[in-house]
Parts: sequence; C-alpha cells; structure tokens
Amino acid sequence: MKLKQILKVFLVFVMVLPFIGCKKDKNNDFKLDSQVQLVSYSINGIAATIDQKTGAISVNVPFGTDISNLIPKVEMPDGATSSMNFTKPVNFTGAVDFRVVNGNLFKDYSTTVKITPPLKSVSVASLKASVNHDNRTATLILPDGTDLAAIKPIIEAEQDIVVSPLSGTAQDFNQPVTYTFTKGNFTTSYQVTFISNSVSEYAFLGTASSRSAITNPDEKAASDWFFATYPTADYISFGALETGKRLSNYKVIWWHFDSAQDLPAQATSAASLTALKAYRNGGGSLLLTSMAGRYVEALGVVPAGKGPNNVFGDFALGAGFIDNGSDWGISFKGKESHPLFQGLETYDTGKANLLQKGTFRLNHTAWWFLPDWGGYMNGAGWRQQTGGINLASEAWDDNLDGRVGIAEWPQTNGPGNVVVITFGAYDWYSEPQNGAPTSNRFITNIRRLTKNAIDYLKK
Repeated sequence: MKLKQILKVFLVFVMVLPFIGCKKDKNNDFKLDSQVQLVSYSINGIAATIDQKTGAISVNVPFGTDISNLIPKVEMPDGATSSMNFTKPVNFTGAVDFRVVNGNLFKDYSTTVKITPPLKSVSVASLKASVNHDNRTATLILPDGTDLAAIKPIIEAEQDIVVSPLSGTAQDFNQPVTYTFTKGNFTTSYQVTFISNSVSEYAFLGTASSRSAITNPDEKAASDWFFATYPTADYISFGALETGKRLSNYKVIWWHFDSAQDLPAQATSAASLTALKAYRNGGGSLLLTSMAGRYVEALGVVPAGKGPNNVFGDFALGAGFIDNGSDWGISFKGKESHPLFQGLETYDTGKANLLQKGTFRLNHTAWWFLPDWGGYMNGAGWRQQTGGINLASEAWDDNLDGRVGIAEWPQTNGPGNVVVITFGAYDWYSEPQNGAPTSNRFITNIRRLTKNAIDYLKK
C-alpha cells in the first residue's frame, strides 16, 4: 500500500516536469540589455542639451519663434519607440513629457523650450547695466552728478530684432525708459533705469515724473521759485524713490503738495516710505507744506493717530471764495527769535500776514485744532503728545494754544529736522477767478518764510 502511494507521486512529478520546462523557455525573449537613451534631439536645427541622468531636455530658440507649433527632430536608439509622435507639431509653451521604450526597458524625458531674450546688453560708455530677463528690466548706476536728461545708451539686441527707441538716441532718464523689441509678429519690452547720485544739497519732491510735468498751479509756482532761488537743486519724483534713487547727499528735501486733500498712493508706498525714513534717520531734513504736512504720521514723525486733525479746503473745479474783509496771517508770539521768522514783514510783534484780502482762495489747510479735538487742550498738551515744537498759530492766537500751523521735529540725537507749514494762507498761486487779483502783496512773506525754513533745515 505504501509502495503504491510512492509510485503515484513519482508519476505525477514526471507528468508536470515537461510543463515546467516549457514555461521557462517562454521567458527567453525578456530583454534587459536594450538601449533607451536618446541619441540626439533638436528643434529648427538647434541641438538640445540632454541630461541622460535626469531625463531633462532643454532647447533655447531665438526670440520671435512660435514655440506653440514646433516639430522636434529626434534620433532614438535602434528598435526604440516613443510615446509621442514626433512627425506632428508640438506645443512647447509648457514642459512636454514623453517616454522612450525599447524591449522591456523604458526611460522618461521632459522637454523645456526657452526663448532667448532679445536684449543682450545696455551700456553707457564703458559701463554696463545689470539686466534682469525675468522681470525684463535693466538698471545702471552712473557717476554722481550725471545729467540724466539726454543719455544716449547703446542697446545691443539679438540678430534681426528691431529696437525702439533706437540705440544711441538721446532719452530723458529722469524716469525709466521703456524699450520695445520686435521680430515679426512678436514684441516684448524692457524698462531701463539709470540712477545718478546728485551732488546737490537741495531737492524738490513731487508726484509728477519731472519738474516740467507739474500741472498743479500752486505746486508749479512753488517749484519755479525754488529752482530760481536754488538753481543747482534737483527735482525728485516719488517714482525715482521707488526705483532706488539715493538721497543721502541732500541736506533738505521740500515736498509741497496742494493737489488733493488725501496723500497720493505714490507717497505712501512701501518703497517711498522706506527711502524717506532712511533719509531722515541718516540726518536728512524735510520741509512739508500744505497737504504734505499730513505726511508726518505716515513717516512716523508723530505717533499713529497724531497727524493733523483738521484737514479741509476747496479742491473741486471752480470751488473757492474771495475774502474781502481781512488779510490772513499768522501769530508766532514768543517765537520771534526763531530763524523761520527773520525778515518777515510784520504788522505787530510776532504777527505777519501771508494772504492779501480780496484774493481768491482755496484755503487748503492741514493743521492741528487744539482746544476741542484730539485731547490736546493746548500747546503744551500738543507738544507732549506729538513730540514736536509748535511755532505758529492763527493771527488771533497770542498764546499759540489754539492751532498748530507751523511746527518742527528736530532729531534729538543728531542732525536732521522736519518742518511743516500747513496754513490755508500759505498760498503760492492767486487764482484769477471772480475778478480777484492775480497777485498777493504778501507773497514776499511766503517766500521769505520758505527760504528761512530751507536754510534753517540745511544747517
């Protein structure tokens, strides 16, 4: 019985053995030695760079190439196939992945097509600009005192690309200049910025791109007087601050803003605030007049919430009025010896007029109203809460406890000061409206007060 069982097992083994041998024979076609690495890859005759380790393929094509419709030329090893049909156009605006298969092996590749930037270089004489192709910008710092109004840069572009404005033609680089690069139907642009650190000690700050672009009549009248009085001074736009203009050489920067009640976005941008705060911390001085007086809070000159608390005036077209009853003046009683008030035409001790009666006025005012608002109570309370020194109030206020229209914030640990003049009577332009005269008899006081402030701040 036992012998029969052994024979049965042996017979079963003999019957299965041929099948085992047959199954093993079928695996003789399993190929592990096939080649799957690309031999070559090119687009429009431009050979690609192939990283056989990572499978990354990169091709740089000229500016003007339509990368959404390209047929690559691919050489694969013998016997290999691809998951992609390389005889049809391919859209390469993004990475294109494919797989090479040969026998029982495969390899994945990813193709990236980049357009060669059209701009090769920007230069002035022997100086070359720093070019950022990702942001499409070029920046060049020129020697101190360089006149940026008529620079002739050399713009070197790739072959067969049209550049506008033309290379070598004079451009005003007081603001960035945009250059366009065109080839066929393809166009792109770069913003080119030149920076020259001034040798002047005075500057007029404004929202306009250049002094000639100032349109507000009051700001224009103030700037015209300033540049006639300080002919070597510079004009600085807030746009220049945002592109990195250096301010450290200036002793005094004056911003006279009369265009709107609210501060412009340019002034409160992070770049502008950072630049002017650093300027002040470095010992620079600021004169802020009319609505620019509100800037003391944004700059951190006064604590948050302690900027001018009584801001008003007529800004709408045609708005305004004539006061035929009285001249408008200021009181600086007890501050007569201060440098700001020297040489003013006064009508009483510590009192001077700024605006003649009968003139048309917009009354742009940004002062501190003390008795009733803000919890100041009087001049002493204002000084304690703002850290400033009040210097002048309205003409009726002998104790300087009612308003603060002129004030200063000298640095306690070094040079640098901030002076504000924010009276509605501080009016540089007499509007010829409703029969009002176009001259103000007390404009000489406004000019003297301003020059005194600038010269005082420079020391």
